[in-house]
This record gives sequence, C-alpha cells and structure tokens, in this order.
Amino acid sequence: MSILPPVRKDRIISQLPQCFNKGAALNTEDEFHGKVKTACQQQRTGTVGFKISKVIVVGDLAVGKTCLINRFCKDVFDKNYKATIGVDFEMERFEVLGVPFSLQLWDTAGQERFKCIASTYYRGAQAVIIVFDLTDVASLEHTRQWLEDAMKENDPTSVLLFLVGTKKDLSSPAQYTLIEQDAIKLADQMKAEYWAVSALSGENVREFFFRVASLTFEANVLAELEKSGARRIGEVVQINSDSNNMHATSKKKQTKCCQ
Repeated sequence: MSILPPVRKDRIISQLPQCFNKGAALNTEDEFHGKVKTACQQQRTGTVGFKISKVIVVGDLAVGKTCLINRFCKDVFDKNYKATIGVDFEMERFEVLGVPFSLQLWDTAGQERFKCIASTYYRGAQAVIIVFDLTDVASLEHTRQWLEDAMKENDPTSVLLFLVGTKKDLSSPAQYTLIEQDAIKLADQMKAEYWAVSALSGENVREFFFRVASLTFEANVLAELEKSGARRIGEVVQINSDSNNMHATSKKKQTKCCQ
C-alpha cells in the first residue's frame, strides 16, 4: 500500500504547460516528448511514479522564496515576513499523463549565517529554482553565486535550472522591462528557464510549478527509458556471449572426444 497521499484534482497535468518566455526556456516544444507520451500510455514509466524528486529553492534573504512556495502549496500569502531558519520543505503530489509524480520543495535560508546549514541539503536535487526580487537588481546579480553554490553539490548535466523573478506586482512597467532584459540574458547564460511571478496576487505561480513538475517528470521518464533500454541491450549481449561460449565449449569437447 502506498504511503503517499492521493493526488488532488487540481494537480492533474494532461498537457505540457508552456514556457513563460521562449527566449529563455528549457524546452520550447508544445507537447511532451513522444517517447514520454508513449511510455505513459503503455505504462512503461518504471519507478518514476514511486520516486520523490527533490527541488531546491535558493536566493537572497527576503526575495520571497517562502511566500512563493506557500502560495502554490497552501494558496496563502503571509504579509508578516519571517526568515526561514535553515531549511523547510513541502511535498506536492501531481498526476502527469496519468502517472503519479511527487515533488519535494526545499525552502532554504537566504541569510549568510544559515548558508552552511542550507547547503547540506542541496545534494541530489533534480531541479534548482533560483529566486530574485524584480524590484532589487542586486538580488539578480547574486543569483550567479547561488547557482555556483548549488552546483557544488550536484551534477550540472542532470539538473533543471529555473531563474524566477518575484514581486512582479511591485515592479513598475518600466522597471520590469529593464530588469527582465537582464534576467533573460542571465538565464540564457545559466541555461535556465526564466519566469516572473507574484506570490501576492498568485500571478503565474501555479503555471510555474506545473511547468517545473512537467519538465522534471519528462526528464525522469526519459532517464528511466534510457536505463531500461541499456538493461535490455546488456541482457541480449550477455545471452549471445553465453551462447557463443557454449557453442565453443561443445566444439572443444567434441574434438577432444574424437581424438
């Protein structure tokens, strides 16, 4: 019996959520990868439905990391800001193309004195969300260091990166346009996907986390298919190898017998 909670009706994903800006996206396709759709239809997703994928959320103090997570997970916005001490996490269950999928969202402290504590939880992340404040240019500049810190504990080739600007509701149109241009350039350099959200109003929050869940799910299924394909190839090679050895042994025995 599964110990994981059931999937809520508002966490069902049947189509690939679209990116926020095609100029800074990890995937500009309109649909899930064909192999992924086929695997889900044929129920060949292996252990993906039983795994919990780790997502870490990093960024400067007071950029809105906790508010962003709480808006999505609890649909609340707390105006009374309290700094995260060390780390905290929320579990979210999804159903993607009919397959259950779990994300563990790790909310890490932005204060310098808690950095060492938080960094111990970075390892094993499948996605990294680097958060900055759209009204604070310095917080965008600091995202490079946050990325560097996160990548010390992870394999850069197997982690999905997201650069997220918060407090969109507080940014004037002119201010937003300027910082967005810099953010898109930085996201391109980082090989990250850019999003702008507002935890206060909820703008783009649900769409963003659905996108994170979908791309992480797709990466997991493709990795599972690659592993299962490698196992099948390995099995064929092993069988052929054994068969050849048996044939060779038989010939040797026959020759020896005739002598």
